[in-house]
Amino acid sequence: MLALIQRVTQASVVVDGDTVGAIGPGLLALIGVEPGDGEGQMARMAERLLGYRVFADEEGRMNRSLADTGGGLLLVSQFTLAADTRSGMRPSFSTAAAPAEAERIFDQLAAICREKHPPGVEIGRFGAHMVVSLVNDGPVTFLLKS
Repeated sequence: MLALIQRVTQASVVVDGDTVGAIGPGLLALIGVEPGDGEGQMARMAERLLGYRVFADEEGRMNRSLADTGGGLLLVSQFTLAADTRSGMRPSFSTAAAPAEAERIFDQLAAICREKHPPGVEIGRFGAHMVVSLVNDGPVTFLLKS
């Protein structure tokens, strides 16, 4: 499982003109599911999304997590993160989980995050064409793997 996380001042997802998810300050996480991802990867990724220290403390150092700040978390499924881009001029998606499996795992990841982070978890719409808007704060962007 992969997550491209970005610290944001705000982020939103629009599908067919309707906002389906939006947060203020917090993290936008683009999630890629790979074959073989399961309970262990979901639990570890949820732990990392909520506990990864990317927010400034009183001294301006990145020592605070989303759990510490109570910020929002916007999860967006993005199968292209799991693409094989090592060769050629076109990505291969054979390294991404099958859509039904990826949706199940993504939904379970969202449920775990919602349970552990009551301040707020929003999601995009799996499989839809989404317009994602964000204001990256820093900019701060990390690729997490579990």
